[in-house]
Amino acid sequence: MPKATKKKAAKKAPKKAPKKAARKPATRAQRAAPSAKKQFLDVYKKEHATTLKVLNAFPPSQASYKPHERSNSALKLAWTFVAENNMALQSLSGPLNLGAGFPQPPATLGEVIAAYEMSAKNLISTLEKTPESRLGETIDFFSGPGQMGKFPVGEFLWFMLLDSIHHRGQMSVYLRCAGGKVPSIYGPSADEPWR
Repeated sequence: MPKATKKKAAKKAPKKAPKKAARKPATRAQRAAPSAKKQFLDVYKKEHATTLKVLNAFPPSQASYKPHERSNSALKLAWTFVAENNMALQSLSGPLNLGAGFPQPPATLGEVIAAYEMSAKNLISTLEKTPESRLGETIDFFSGPGQMGKFPVGEFLWFMLLDSIHHRGQMSVYLRCAGGKVPSIYGPSADEPWR
């Protein structure tokens, strides 16, 4: 084909647009991760609601129930949630005042539940106002028998939450033994099936 004809054919052929790279959805690692404070708050709010469900399901007339003579009563076990919220709250503003041991619970389960709701509300609102940098500062807390160690505040908050979840598991066993109905916690229960 002569050169002039080749040029005309090239002019007549439509130009192909350059291929655009297909946009891939962002992976989990590429999305901005929430701050440590937001992660804790999100999990805490969910766990608090679940703990409240367990506490509200407990028969108030069985508050003195204990499965063994060395076990805490249901009332004192429920009070643990308040004590741990209060220690977490203290950790946000300064050193822990461990005082003279475990504080005494009020007389009724209803009072304990009201105190738990108030302590959770205070913890959430204080943490929302606390600078993120505070989570990296340290506090002194028990690290073994007769030993104290330094813990980052953020780590201490998780420790308090996880310990509360552990005690909630105990409370759910007490609940069944005391004649209450165990609600769904992380999945269905015999009393709250999902099917």
